[in-house]
Amino acid sequence: MLFNSLRIKYLVVLGGLLAAAAPGLASRAAAQEVPVAVNHTALYVHDLAKSAAFYRDVMNLTEIPEPFKDGKHIWFRTGAHSQLHVIQGAAKVEPHDINSHLAFRVNDLKAFMARLDQAHVRYGTWQGEQKLTTVRPDGIKQVYFQDPDNFWLEVNDDKF
Repeated sequence: MLFNSLRIKYLVVLGGLLAAAAPGLASRAAAQEVPVAVNHTALYVHDLAKSAAFYRDVMNLTEIPEPFKDGKHIWFRTGAHSQLHVIQGAAKVEPHDINSHLAFRVNDLKAFMARLDQAHVRYGTWQGEQKLTTVRPDGIKQVYFQDPDNFWLEVNDDKF
């Protein structure tokens, strides 16, 4: 009898604790269901005009209106709902490690490589072998190169 009475008290206390925690658990679960997506990437650059020309002419990104209108920002469309913000102000061009890179996809990697050749942009494998592609373990081909501020870029032929 004493055991049953303690068991009932335990279940009542446990039920109360669960009921008190339920709103918090529910709100955390709901928050985890909200998808997170990339809105924009910002690059702080030394020479805005040079970087803008690179992203416009070599990467073939479309410039979009930016709200600052201060001559220090240029925005580009990088996807249906994503942008690249290029911002003037870096004191100098710094080295960057290839492990930190932006990745883009193209429908025709060979045609894109020809575009890089035409623009005299050095590109190659992850290991630095010039004018060759790296094949990822999932079969996607890719090349790596750097923008005017030495930020590393990957371009690949992923089909989604």
